[in-house]
Order: sequence, then C-alpha cells, then structure tokens
Amino acid sequence: MYQYLIRPLLFLFDPEKIHHFIFAFLKFSGKIPGAKSLLRFLYVTESPLLARELFGIRFKNPVGLAAGFDKDAKLIDELDCLGFGFIEIGTLTPRPQPGNEKPRLFRLPKDRALINRMGFNNEGVLAAAERLKRRKSSIVVGGNIGKNKITPNEKAVDDYNDCFEVLYPYVDYFVVNVSSPNTPGLRELQEKEPLKKLMAHVKQRSNKKEKPKPVLLKIAPDLTTSQLDDIVEILIETKTDGVIATNTTISRDGLATDAKTISAIGNGGLSGQPLTKKSTEVISYLRSKLGKNYPIIGVGGIMTAADAADKLKAGADLVQVYTGFIYEGPGLAKKILRAVRLH
Repeated sequence: MYQYLIRPLLFLFDPEKIHHFIFAFLKFSGKIPGAKSLLRFLYVTESPLLARELFGIRFKNPVGLAAGFDKDAKLIDELDCLGFGFIEIGTLTPRPQPGNEKPRLFRLPKDRALINRMGFNNEGVLAAAERLKRRKSSIVVGGNIGKNKITPNEKAVDDYNDCFEVLYPYVDYFVVNVSSPNTPGLRELQEKEPLKKLMAHVKQRSNKKEKPKPVLLKIAPDLTTSQLDDIVEILIETKTDGVIATNTTISRDGLATDAKTISAIGNGGLSGQPLTKKSTEVISYLRSKLGKNYPIIGVGGIMTAADAADKLKAGADLVQVYTGFIYEGPGLAKKILRAVRLH
C-alpha cells in the first residue's frame, strides 16, 4: 500500500515539509491508546536469532535507522515501534543552527535517490539531551556528533568534545562525523593528521569515564584507496571502536535523472540506489584491511533486503537505512530482518 498509494501522494509535496508532517503524524499517533501496539504488531520482528553483540552492546537486531532522520531525538519511542534494532540521532552540534538555505532536500525518483544539503540543521545538543532524558524506550541509541558551521577547523575538537560531554549519559555509542559534504571544510578533517588528532581526543575523553562508551568514525564513499588506507591506520592507532561506511556521495555519475535537473539542484550529498554498489565496495575493502573482527556498520543505498544482505556478506556487522526507508516505507526493516533470519 505504501509504494502504490501513500508514497505517490507524499511525493507530490516538498520533501522537507513532508518530513516534518510525518514527524508530527507519528508523534500524534503515538499518543493514541493502542497505536504503538498496532505499529509493533505490523512492523516489529522479534527473535533471539536476530540479536547481535558489537563493541560490548547488545543490539536486538542488525538493522538501524541512520543519522539524519531523527536529528533531534524527537521520535525515539515512536521509531522503536517500526522494527529497528538501533537508532542514530544527529548530526548534533554544540549550538543550535538553522542549516543551509531552503530548498535543500530533493528527490530523484528515477534513481530512487535523494540529494540533500541540509548543513547540520539541528536544535543543538542540549535540546536533544533533554528529550533523551524523557524517552521510555530502551532501544540502543547512537549519538552522531559534528561541529558548528562557524567553528574553524582548528577548533573543531572543542565542538566534538562539547557534544560528547553533554550526550555521554544518554547515548550508547558515539559517531564522529567528518564526512558530510554540506558543511564547508568539514571533509578536510578526514585528512590524516587532523583526523588522527580528533579521533584520539574523543577516544581519550571516553576512556576517562568510569564506563567508557564506544566511539565510531563515519566516513565518506568518495575516498581514494590511499585515503582509505590512512583511515584504517588511524582507526587502529587511535583504538577507535568501529567505522560506519558510508555517508552520502558528491558524485553524480551514472544517474538516470537528466543532467539539466541535476545541475539545477546544485550541490549536496547524494544517497539512495546510486550509492549501493560504491558503499558496499568500501565495506569490502575495509573488511579486507581491518580483519574479520573489527566492527563495521554498513550504510548507503540499502533499498531492499537483498541490498542489506550484500552489505552483510561484504563484511558489515550491522546495517543502517535512510533513503530506502523513504522510498520503501515503514516495512523495510521487517523485510530485511525476514531475509536475514532465513539465511
């Protein structure tokens, strides 16, 4: 029903406005007696065979919702009813920021893709922490953290540190995001020396806590083999707990959407089906270099259960969805888990 009736209707309207409408609808629905139970009945698949243990955390299943959907931790309890094994909030910054000018989110239906240049729009880490204090769900939550647009790269460590300290009591793991293409200069932090300094700092902050929490790095799909080798070296040297591969791409290669439309849209990160193969290749390469036991979360172009299975076969321990969730609807996690359980 979603693909043939609901999605065509939703796609008639501005993507960002529909995003806010869906949020309001889910929040309202969650307050109706019995609504969450109905959602669980429709979308949750439970089985001890689906559980995974990674960096000391037990995930009830291997399918998560990627960062970017619930940036401000507004829908943790509601999204828990849609079958996910974990939810990643953010990207969060120390101070609230509006993000880039609108329009900044675009659909490419011919490619089953999205282009976004949101620019880390969020209400700030303090607001998210307040919401996390009140959540009722026990689902695993990751905190994806970044720097404010106005913060120069030489002071980026301070922003990541501030986010870490505020979120520490309320999330289960952290993700250092230096791979979004929508904050000017951010990807420069993926260069070897700045990244080594940043990851070492956040990891040290965690180690000083009575109960350290896992620190992961999220990387771009556009890195060269040499850059990926540097990433591997940094992950090992700084004892980073895991890697998320991959963020959105700046490439526009091989799109079915006409070049004029793509040019009119302009800059932004591309996600969805065009990213499927590339992100899986990055996962496979990382697995070959990091060995069989290093934690990898696969994300990028998971539109079907088969796409998720391919990423798991390539070496991912867990997977995350976002654009596939938009195109396939709330039943995607259940479809993936059904396939995972059968294999």
